[in-house]
Amino acid sequence: MTSKSSDIILERMMALHPKVIDLVLDRVWRLLAALDNPQDKLPPVVHVAGTNGKGSTLAMIRAGLEGAGHVTHAYTSPHLTRFHERIRLAGDLISEPELIAVLDECLEANGSDPITYFEITTCAALLAFSRVSADYVLLEVGLGGRLDATNVIDKPALTVITPVSIDHQQFLGEALAQIAGEKAGIIKRGVPCVVGPQQEAAMDVIEEHAARLGAPLIAHGQHWHAWEERGRLIYQDEGGLLDLPMPALPGAHQIENAGAALAALRYLGQGEAAAEAAMTRVTWPARMQRLRKGPLVDAAPQAELWLDGGHNQSAGEALGRHLATLPPRPTHLICGMLNTKDSSGYLAPMAAHATTIHAVAIPGEPNSLPASDLAASATSVGIQAKVAEDVETALAEIVTNDPSARVLICGSLYLAGQILAENG
Repeated sequence: MTSKSSDIILERMMALHPKVIDLVLDRVWRLLAALDNPQDKLPPVVHVAGTNGKGSTLAMIRAGLEGAGHVTHAYTSPHLTRFHERIRLAGDLISEPELIAVLDECLEANGSDPITYFEITTCAALLAFSRVSADYVLLEVGLGGRLDATNVIDKPALTVITPVSIDHQQFLGEALAQIAGEKAGIIKRGVPCVVGPQQEAAMDVIEEHAARLGAPLIAHGQHWHAWEERGRLIYQDEGGLLDLPMPALPGAHQIENAGAALAALRYLGQGEAAAEAAMTRVTWPARMQRLRKGPLVDAAPQAELWLDGGHNQSAGEALGRHLATLPPRPTHLICGMLNTKDSSGYLAPMAAHATTIHAVAIPGEPNSLPASDLAASATSVGIQAKVAEDVETALAEIVTNDPSARVLICGSLYLAGQILAENG
């Protein structure tokens, strides 16, 4: 089999529904029933939702469990360079033959019935997980929670809700409370839920959902705390205090994500070895990732190149806080965004730290925000902006004027995936 085989099947799956996103669970339940309900044959499940930080938090939980000797399956989205990244079987990316087998089986079981790409591929992941032994399954919500295709586990071992903020309003609602209600839809009767830092309106909704279902909360600021002290991460809960290395993922916001991961690990009965592994062994690409190889690095050998896929206001705020902690150095943004995102809200928190921005369109992405519109948004929040044909052209212009610049390529996971495909 060639690596194109799974790509061909995935392309066929894209044509099974006229919409990319259509949030209902009926189609998922139908296909799972046809597959003999693999979701009921899984090891203990940890289900993670949230607007920001859910991928990083899941990655830390996985690093902690695996560091303590446990075998884990993990399902995340979107992928950056190839679909296989979404499904980890017993710690490893799903192989091409394994992926082809479960995709084919799901396609045959579904027939010509309408189903979205995310729904059928989620069913494929659950099918794969049901057939390989592991100690835990880690599931990341794709969008929202209540009607997300991953929300089919009757009794997970634990649920986790990372910070909730405004994003995907066209699907989840305009108000923060509405969005929080969708995220809180993963809470299950009697199942504990770890909750990361929340705005009051979101926390009120999460608490109401949990109370109605008798689900104990393990909440930031009430049941656990995490902070930096003298270059170390300090975590404290009712079980005591942990003094740990800082997370391998850079950024002050990762302290909060680490706290949620540690709270989850502690609830799952894991000790200090798991906690330390969660901090030191975690990897999660395109989250303030330093680029160290590839054509872009070769083209700008004196520059400091970074990549981040965050794309909403909260992500911009996290990047702004992190840029403020770095050693002084002229910082230039190369940014591409989707036209469904609040570009001004994303860029405003970075305005005080960005010398310039070069706006680009995301290559091959029909929903890319035009570079001229993105440049106008940057200008409106006080960043000196230019339009560039592509990332390579933008980088060349930056380093011609400032060879040792700090350059952050940012604004979209789609753009980040294209960069990593050649520079990962």
